[in-house]
Amino acid sequence: MDLKLEGKTAVVTGGSVGIGKAIALCLAQEGVDVAICARRKDVLDDTAAEIARATNRKIVPLVADLTKTEDANAFIEGAAEALGRIDILVNNAGAAAGGTLESLTDDDWEAALALKFFGYVRCTRAVVPYMKKQGGGRVVNLIGNDGVKPSYWEVAPGAANAAGQNLTMSLAGQYGPDNITFAAVNPGPVRTERWDGLVKAMSRDMKLPFDEANQLAPRSIPLGRIAETEEVAQLVTYLASPLAHFVNGTMIEIDGGQQKPLMDAYRDG
Repeated sequence: MDLKLEGKTAVVTGGSVGIGKAIALCLAQEGVDVAICARRKDVLDDTAAEIARATNRKIVPLVADLTKTEDANAFIEGAAEALGRIDILVNNAGAAAGGTLESLTDDDWEAALALKFFGYVRCTRAVVPYMKKQGGGRVVNLIGNDGVKPSYWEVAPGAANAAGQNLTMSLAGQYGPDNITFAAVNPGPVRTERWDGLVKAMSRDMKLPFDEANQLAPRSIPLGRIAETEEVAQLVTYLASPLAHFVNGTMIEIDGGQQKPLMDAYRDG
C-alpha cells in the first residue's frame, strides 16, 4: 500500500530512542524528511545519522527540553526552517513515573504533567500557525492506555494520559475547519530502553522478585506479550499519512487487548 507520504515532512518529539526513534525511522522509510528532538545531544545526533544512513532522507536533530516553552517554540521554528514546512507533528516525548498515591511526591506529579502533557501542549500550540498557513496538517499524539484503563500503581501516568486524550479530542473539533486533524495512539506496555526500569519499580513497590514482576504485563495481555516499538511506529505512520487524514478526533489502543491493570494481574496471581 502506498501511504502517499513521499516528500512529506514531519517533526517527532522524543525521537532519539524508543518509540520516537522507531517512528522517525518508519516515517523516513516511507519517504518523509524528519526533524527530531531530545535533551541529550550525543544520542540525538547518533540517531539522526543512523536513520539518515538507513533511509537516505533528511533527518534534522534539534536539542530541546520540552518542559520549557522557549525550547518547544525554538524546536518547531527550527524544524520549519530546516524542512520548509511541517506536514506532520508526532508528540511522543515524555513519561510519567509509576507508583502508588502514598509513594508519589508532588515533584513526581508535576514531572508527570510537565513533559507528557504540557510538552504536547507547547509543541501543538507552536505548530498550529504553520499548519494553518500552509492549509492543513496532521497531529498524532502518543499517549497511553493508562488514561482509559484505571490502575492505582499507574495513577500519575493515567492522569497525564487522560489529560492528553481530552486535549486531542478537543483540538480535533477546534482545528478541523482549518484542515488540521488529530489522532491519539494509546500503547500498552512496550519494550523500550525504559522497560527494565519500570519492572524494577514494580518489583520494589509490589515486593516481588524482578522475574516475577516482569511477567505481570504479559499476564495482563491476552496475546501474552508486550508490544515492540516497531508495531507502534507502523500504526503511527499510517495514521500520519494522507490515507488516514479523515480519522479525526479518534483514539486507538495498541495493547494486545489488555483489559485489566497490572495490579489486577498481580492480585489474580
